[in-house]
Amino acid sequence: MTDGICSYITNHSIPMAKTIHIAVIPSPGFSHLVPIVEFSKRLVTNHPNFHVTCIIPSLGSPPDSSKSYLETIPPNINSIFLPPINKQDLPQGVYPAILIQQTVTLSLPSIHQALKSLNSKAPLVAIIADIFAQETLDFAKEFNSLFYLYFPSSAFVLSLVLHIPNLDEEVSCEYKDLKEPIKLQGCLPINGIDLPTPTKDRSNEAYKMLLQRAKNMHLVDGILFNSFLELESSATKALEQKGYGKIGFFPVGPITQIGSSNNDVVGDEHECLKWLKNQPQNSVLYVSFGSGGTLSQTQINELAFGLELSGQRFIWVVRAPSDSVSAAYLESTNEDPLKFLPIGFLERTKEKGFILASWAPQVEILKHSSVGGFLSHCGWNSVLESMQEGVPIVAWPLFAEQAMNAVLLSDGLKVAIRLKFEDDEIVEKDEIANVIKCLMEGEEGKRMRERMKSLKDYAANALKDGGSSIQTLSHLASQWENFGGT
Repeated sequence: MTDGICSYITNHSIPMAKTIHIAVIPSPGFSHLVPIVEFSKRLVTNHPNFHVTCIIPSLGSPPDSSKSYLETIPPNINSIFLPPINKQDLPQGVYPAILIQQTVTLSLPSIHQALKSLNSKAPLVAIIADIFAQETLDFAKEFNSLFYLYFPSSAFVLSLVLHIPNLDEEVSCEYKDLKEPIKLQGCLPINGIDLPTPTKDRSNEAYKMLLQRAKNMHLVDGILFNSFLELESSATKALEQKGYGKIGFFPVGPITQIGSSNNDVVGDEHECLKWLKNQPQNSVLYVSFGSGGTLSQTQINELAFGLELSGQRFIWVVRAPSDSVSAAYLESTNEDPLKFLPIGFLERTKEKGFILASWAPQVEILKHSSVGGFLSHCGWNSVLESMQEGVPIVAWPLFAEQAMNAVLLSDGLKVAIRLKFEDDEIVEKDEIANVIKCLMEGEEGKRMRERMKSLKDYAANALKDGGSSIQTLSHLASQWENFGGT
């Protein structure tokens, strides 16, 4: 590519005549990269005349997981890794959203250079940017391109973010101190304590950045979000009716790696999948806190004892402890996490438990018929994957918008049981064991499993030919084709 841009290009094909060229810009982090690339794959699969270039900012050297993931994307998607931002140039020990935002901001010259080079070869019809890459709106204006935000979460969370500027003016106290729930049109009432992490302290930098992003969202041509009409019809309709300027709202989900053309088919060679084959149907609880969630040493001990006390079979993805719940989000450690388990735990649970260090083939595990529950941090990618496989959830939110997701799952959809604890509290083993038993053995758990199976069907229908999300995608593609003048 152009001078000064370090490229990792998975395909060198030149777009043919009448191809509609789109650029997508994720924010740093594997969990932000995957959904926007999976959206791109769905676009080019359903509309082969589109060509997508993915321009990827990164904090430090691009991780091997991102490189290997991009190696098998279709030929009409290219990827460019921008020069990495040095971690030493950013503040230490701050909330991940600040690091993500500042990484993108420092990458803006490289993003502009990449877009300019692409546009000189073939006009960019549209730029789709992650919520943290909203500043690239100015580049879309320069190149006369349409500009869309990719919002990687639900209509519920999107409704809240769009409402933040009004809330900021109306409320003087901290949101967590509000006596009454916040009422958003078409959505569940939400308590201030369950709002996303950046809202916990209105004086901090993370909140100020969120507020500024929310204020600027009305300037875009449209917002794509990772949900589907059958899941959030009232929230989606409310967004459309509220009329945020010229914004179009496009539910294009569920967007996950399930059914993806390059999803790693782990197969039975993975030991945990061999182990699952020998367990009874719906008998195993899968325990994972996503790609970035971490627990303290004390909480790891309580979770271990809770799993043991529950008497249930389990697969647990263990990560080294940290006093920060999001420590692994943009960092990794080489420490062996198994050494932090309670003494004797592995021996005592070897008949009923399977421990994995740091990583698991999550999609393959959730697909397995022996898995009957998922103890999850409620990251939206994990929520959708669990939904697509019909697996009910024990909700243990840690950070970001995960508490809102937990409210939607437990109070709205009634497919999850939420552990009860305040911020920074330790969840004790008895509470953990009781909730696990309720999900895996109780009548309430059975009803949740049935409701989740219905959502699985709705999700599958949304992605069939003529399904709601495929129709939404076709509508978007038509807009871009008409704008491109083909």
